[in-house]
Amino acid sequence: MAMWEQLARERTDLTDPEIAHVRALLREWTLLADLSLGDLVLWLPTWNEGGLVAVAQIRPTTAPTQVPEDVIGTFSPKGRALHLEQALSMGRIVQEAYPVRFGDRVIAVVARHPSPQPRVAGELDEVYRKSADDLLRMLVEGSFPPPALAEAPGESPRVGDGLLRLDAGGHVEYASPNAVSNVRRLGLATDLAGREFGQLALRLAHKPGPVDETLAKVASGRQDGRVDLENALATVLVEGIVLRKGGHPDGAIVLLRDVTDVRSRERALLSKEATIREIHHRVKNNLQTVAALLRLQARRATNEETKSSLVDAQLRVSAIAVVHETLSREPGTDIAFAAVVDAIIALVRDLAPAYAAEGASPVIAVEGSCGALPAEVATPLAMCIAELLQNAVEHAGARNITVVMEPTDGLLRIEIRDDGRGLPVGFTLSDAGLGLQIVESLAVGELRGSLEFRSTDGGGLTARLTASTV
Repeated sequence: MAMWEQLARERTDLTDPEIAHVRALLREWTLLADLSLGDLVLWLPTWNEGGLVAVAQIRPTTAPTQVPEDVIGTFSPKGRALHLEQALSMGRIVQEAYPVRFGDRVIAVVARHPSPQPRVAGELDEVYRKSADDLLRMLVEGSFPPPALAEAPGESPRVGDGLLRLDAGGHVEYASPNAVSNVRRLGLATDLAGREFGQLALRLAHKPGPVDETLAKVASGRQDGRVDLENALATVLVEGIVLRKGGHPDGAIVLLRDVTDVRSRERALLSKEATIREIHHRVKNNLQTVAALLRLQARRATNEETKSSLVDAQLRVSAIAVVHETLSREPGTDIAFAAVVDAIIALVRDLAPAYAAEGASPVIAVEGSCGALPAEVATPLAMCIAELLQNAVEHAGARNITVVMEPTDGLLRIEIRDDGRGLPVGFTLSDAGLGLQIVESLAVGELRGSLEFRSTDGGGLTARLTASTV
């Protein structure tokens, strides 16, 4: 939980929807600070109406800070900051205090500490300050931040990346130097001033087929949102914020950021991920081919010991193939292990007639879940579960088996309980066959855990496997 939210929950009576509105504001208030050329401090009224507490602050990247000290957590008792209290109680701007409205209630106050002198006197600073005043007025009216921006994916561009100011018709009133540079990277050779930016963006996109309605609306200042403007030369992130006065559209601010290199790296990562998933798919196919060959060989074997060994090998190879199959379907390196367990259980049921009494398949149930696991944990763990299930069916003659998964912080405990014949008298792992020796080796070495057995009252056996997941 963020510090501001902890303060809000401990020292105010804000509801969850009101806290969500404050969270949305804080996601976008970098824009307010940069346009204001000044610091912003967010104050919340305390639950006992005893005063206000500062829960967040931000400094501009466009001007020197006016609040060099950290004021988060500062309490202002009632009667000390009159302009903040008046803004909160009257719901209107008082000096540089701006009430934050949510529905019919004022839930917070933003205090602005602007730089006393502009960085460089000129049109750029004037447009910044005018845009800040417009957005702060929308904040007071309850229309900023717009919901569409809170839901839009990706990071918002900064003011310094490039800014356009559009009139009510979507025409460019002002373009910052960086905005002009970003549009020129897309191939524009003419001036931006006076151009209808929505139509210009569509022409720069050079996309065949239907018109991109979202791009047209965002770039023309008719819709809040964030969208890529892309062609063969460059990719520019476009963020549009409709300026509203009294609830009616009154121009727009459009931020532009050159994300050509960012998108290129993202595509490279996607291509790499697709390649890795294809490799997992091919490894899975090769392992399944090996398992099929082992199955054919087992059917032709006349010696029971040879047949049993081939069936064991088939199960081990198939268990590894299950992990690679899951990795080939899911992005990333973590695996939803419940699906792997289900697939292993299906394998054991299919192979059970080859070594179970009377060719019967056991009833295998699963309790609990361990969520997603890294591939380096999932692969040896899958082999261990497959071996323990096979051992319960083949050697213990179990008809009912339960797999219990209990994850804790950094540790996973798996128990496989059966109703079979249990352990022979004096059994130790040093006396175990190859299968259990493999499980112990994987549990201690690969999984950094342990393996132990205990007999169950009334017959049966519980195999407990622990594995480190960090």
